[in-house]
Amino acid sequence: MIIKKFQGKTEESAIADAKKELGNNVVIMNVKKVKPKGLFSFLKAQIFEVTVALEDEKEKYNQAPVSSMKIETVRESGNQLFHEEPDNVAKQRTSDLQETVRREDTLAEQHRNKEKNAKNLENKIDSLQTLLEKQLVRREENSTDEENKQQENDETFVFTQLLYNTLIDNEVNEKFANQIIEEIGKSHKPNMPIDYILSNIYQKMILKFGKPEEIQPAEKGPKVIFFVGPTGVGKTTTIAKIASKFKVEKNKKIALLTADTYRIAAAEQLRTYAGILDVPFRVIYSPEEAQNAIRDFSSYEYIFVDTTGHSHHNETQKETMQELLESLGNEIEKEVYLVLSATTKYRDLVNIADAYHKLSEYKLIFTKLDETETLGNLLNLRLHTGASLSYVTSGQNVPEDIENFNPQNTVKLLLGGKR
Repeated sequence: MIIKKFQGKTEESAIADAKKELGNNVVIMNVKKVKPKGLFSFLKAQIFEVTVALEDEKEKYNQAPVSSMKIETVRESGNQLFHEEPDNVAKQRTSDLQETVRREDTLAEQHRNKEKNAKNLENKIDSLQTLLEKQLVRREENSTDEENKQQENDETFVFTQLLYNTLIDNEVNEKFANQIIEEIGKSHKPNMPIDYILSNIYQKMILKFGKPEEIQPAEKGPKVIFFVGPTGVGKTTTIAKIASKFKVEKNKKIALLTADTYRIAAAEQLRTYAGILDVPFRVIYSPEEAQNAIRDFSSYEYIFVDTTGHSHHNETQKETMQELLESLGNEIEKEVYLVLSATTKYRDLVNIADAYHKLSEYKLIFTKLDETETLGNLLNLRLHTGASLSYVTSGQNVPEDIENFNPQNTVKLLLGGKR
């Protein structure tokens, strides 16, 4: 009896290979999925393994009439010869076949157990916040049970794969997701509990985001805050939200300026907010007018400046923006905040961020978090630019729908936690 295993991308291709080598008379004994092995094997697709059996030609009997003939098969053991009846030969073959099937059933059962472990790990991710906030209990590291060690290794493999897939599903760029997984591998120790691995990656990702940096007062005179970014990301509404918090909640003395002379509606919108907050407002048409306005409001603590939203490909508008940013000189403390939408594609965000980086250093504000299910771009832009995140918005309500960026909550969401 010949028993062999064949592997292929599909069940059909594996069976075809078996028939090609052994012929069409093969008997399919078992079919199962097999996980690929090796570094980053979790990125590869599963393959199918088919076990087949075929009667060996050498074991066939002569074709003489057998109605009353006694057919013998000779088997050597030591120095003795044993004569077996054909029925015994058949029983031996059946026994061998049953034993093979039992082994394959055992392997299939082990595979089902691994899938069950993977499902349990998904449940752990779903309750991520509870896992991270409760006290972590260390498992006993010096286990002598090889089966337990193997199960733990399988759990680590499945868990790492689950983390990678979760990051990709949340649109973390593949480059950064691979870096995170590689860091896990470098810090992983034998018999390390999965809760520790989860806590480790949680802390590493928080460190990658860094501490959020909100607007700080100037050491002397007013702090001038420029809000820049493409059209349609919600700059004007974001300014109104921040201005409301500084005026109403912090009782700060603020003024509002707009250099967005392309969109009359934007200027009127900010004028309306200024009237509601009872703060001064002015439209500026040139760098000189910006200097005059800041000089007029020199007794104020904060001056918020809205700018024209434009395409990052428009060189003329970029030059105008740079003149405005450089017009204040070094005697006035200023900060620049690049306002971006969390719904923008990563490639476009990179182009926008790179274009504005040529104009000035900046901090990041992300808007429209309520309009997307994935927050990977927040991590992507933080790692690509190195710029600090400051505020995030999630709605149109002023001033309610804005808050300081929270790295802990964001990481929990990126790792599969629920909003």
